[in-house]
Amino acid sequence: MNTPTIIIAGAGQAGYQTAASLRQEGWDGRIVLIGDEPGLPYQRPPLSKAYLLGKVPASTLRFRPAEWYEQNRVELIEARVTAIQRGAHSVTLANGQTLPYSHLVLALGARNRVPDRPGIDLDGVFGLRTLADADALAPRLADARRAVVVGAGFIGLEFAAVAAARGIEVDVLEVGTRPMARALSEPMSSAFDSAHRSWGVRLHYGEGLYSVLGTGGRVTAVRTTSGKQIAADIVVYGIGVVPNVELASAAGLTVDNGVRVDALLQTDDPDISAIGDLVSFPCPWTTQPVRLESVQNAVDQARAVAARLAGKAAAPYSALPWFWTDQGDMKLQIAGLSDGTDNTVVLGDTVARQFSVLCFRSGKLVAVESCNRTSDHMAARKLLARHTDLRPEQASEPGFDLKAFEAATRPSA
Repeated sequence: MNTPTIIIAGAGQAGYQTAASLRQEGWDGRIVLIGDEPGLPYQRPPLSKAYLLGKVPASTLRFRPAEWYEQNRVELIEARVTAIQRGAHSVTLANGQTLPYSHLVLALGARNRVPDRPGIDLDGVFGLRTLADADALAPRLADARRAVVVGAGFIGLEFAAVAAARGIEVDVLEVGTRPMARALSEPMSSAFDSAHRSWGVRLHYGEGLYSVLGTGGRVTAVRTTSGKQIAADIVVYGIGVVPNVELASAAGLTVDNGVRVDALLQTDDPDISAIGDLVSFPCPWTTQPVRLESVQNAVDQARAVAARLAGKAAAPYSALPWFWTDQGDMKLQIAGLSDGTDNTVVLGDTVARQFSVLCFRSGKLVAVESCNRTSDHMAARKLLARHTDLRPEQASEPGFDLKAFEAATRPSA
């Protein structure tokens, strides 16, 4: 192989960003970006929000126009990678083509976890992760009267808010005791519960999906695990994702809740890196390896790998995790990881839906959840990134202002 070649398997957020950052870092070799979805690489977050509402066309979802890939010498291949030959430094595609690489970046992402329930394949049952999913679902919203959402996570509740805004009756089934419990503190969960109920959404906790019922191959209702029957024209499930680890596993790479990588985002093979939703990595913001599903994580990991491959001094990946979701008139922004939170302090007005929840673990600030308080979110990201000491008793003092505290504790230039 004469020309140094970086192959990027996966053309989602992480894959695209790797290609873009390689060129920004001055890497001049061959870049091959392989994705198994038709069309140009695109962003996913608007699919469950603005795109479903018809507020943005599909063209605005694209990261870049076709000309950008040509101008930056990024070869786009629409295919599925079926095998990695580590010894030969090559990958095989579903079309039979074999491509050599100097370095391989796995950015294969994840896929929806599909409920293993009777009737899940009926017409009118949808997952929501790809543009094809959104395009199949969007036309059905025009005539739908009743929707059932399985799972009260981010995607499920984003869809619930969209459906309610379109006048559709919405029932949400959640096996847990509160919405978005895996990611949010109890005070913030409670606020979103109240908001969704105010929009007419019915939330059923401690309820799972038992089966999907239909007539003539089309969904008409669901039966819950407690035996309830709820009418439905549409069923949307959002019960988590499964990382696409099969290719890496078949190649002999370590898999443990995703493809395992080290602090430099390298796999067991020094010529293969892995990033994004796919990987389990050592995270300095928590006590054990973690797999994160966020745009920020995909982008930051892609930039880190690109810099290393372009010859920059390698450093352990340590970016602060942050996330967001838009539901109705509520914009939630989260900085940090709230795992193990044992104390919370609420700032602002929960009734007006403009407040933040400061999450502490053993007296240390570990995360901040901000609803319609972007200034708090930006201050939190700075405070957490520099490990500023903030105790719960300080935050609980009358008149405490997170933005002012961040400014006052900012290191002098």
